Amino acid sequence: MNKEERIKVLQDIIQIPSENDHEEEVAKYIADLLQEHGIDSQLVEYAPGRSSLVAEIKGQEEGKVLVYSGHLDVVSAGDHEEWSHDPFGAEIVDGKMYGRGTTDMKSGLAAIVIALIELKEANADLKGTLRLALTVGEEIGMLGSEQLVDEGYLDDADAFLIAEPSGNEAIINAHKGSIQYEVISHGESAHSSMPEEGIDAIQLLVDYINIMNDKFDQAFNTDEAYNDQLGRSLNVNTVIEAGTQINSVASKAVMKANTRVVPEAGNDLVVKMMQDTMDELNEKNDGRLELNLLQNNPAAESSPDNALVKAIQASADWEVGTQTLAGATDASNFGRISDDYDLAVFGPGETSRAHKLDEYVEVADYLKFIDLYIETAKTYLA
Repeated sequence: MNKEERIKVLQDIIQIPSENDHEEEVAKYIADLLQEHGIDSQLVEYAPGRSSLVAEIKGQEEGKVLVYSGHLDVVSAGDHEEWSHDPFGAEIVDGKMYGRGTTDMKSGLAAIVIALIELKEANADLKGTLRLALTVGEEIGMLGSEQLVDEGYLDDADAFLIAEPSGNEAIINAHKGSIQYEVISHGESAHSSMPEEGIDAIQLLVDYINIMNDKFDQAFNTDEAYNDQLGRSLNVNTVIEAGTQINSVASKAVMKANTRVVPEAGNDLVVKMMQDTMDELNEKNDGRLELNLLQNNPAAESSPDNALVKAIQASADWEVGTQTLAGATDASNFGRISDDYDLAVFGPGETSRAHKLDEYVEVADYLKFIDLYIETAKTYLA
């Protein structure tokens, strides 16, 4: 593709508002684009209107399977009136393309799709397979990557390059896992002048928080719970909703929280601690605590000098280091396939621009990464 065609692909998918849903329209656009270039693809339905996409090209010889991955959804644009540019206009001003998802992560998505197409068109001498795994629901739940792993679409993968925005200076080779959850406290309403007639859901939730703060502190702050790359697990309570009015005992309280986990103090330990504490409090109180897991994804970890990282560094015409990430990506699910795989999270755009008003990507940055992904596939699958 020439420069104008590459830019138009990104503009086209930015103009499809796949906000936390409706990813199938983007997937179908990409499927049609691939078909124009003789590449078959498969839509993998998650729910009506929500489909991931899988496609691949094979080299002349057997070899490794390299997966290029990106997600089709974007976060909500919010109030469009607060934007200086139409969030779904993909307007280019002074070399910057504005719009929801330009950074997170439709520029990376378009870049890996175009890289696959251009490698196919050039009949590149690859040894192995380059596969696309484009997913739904990464922003909330990592739904598509979980489905693709559970249904075996990636069982043979040796490496994953995830085109999330990372900036140009460093490849992410490991990141913490993420447990997003709700603690629901069930009580019984009563007049606030006679609290003994009710069951205070807020107080039960406070008791749980105090106990768990101590348990988290003890579990996370030991030498055995420390990861050399990722540091320590951490828990943050982020949202509390409770009560209906000031003179009534709250019959229900809900806390939302997020634990960022490392393997040494990981998902199973955290969930067990929470459930055990709820069981203990439920035995002693008339109220009831309930755990609702919204997302339970493990850490993703690979060596900072793995073969894919080296292939990227060899393909870039600038200096690129490595770093780890406290946040999570679809690699949390991909890592369930094997304990031994090459991982690199590296894509156009700065993470600081993601989810913001007037989100944008530098067009030159986007174009540069297309070429990088082409060269990286040639190097890794050599």
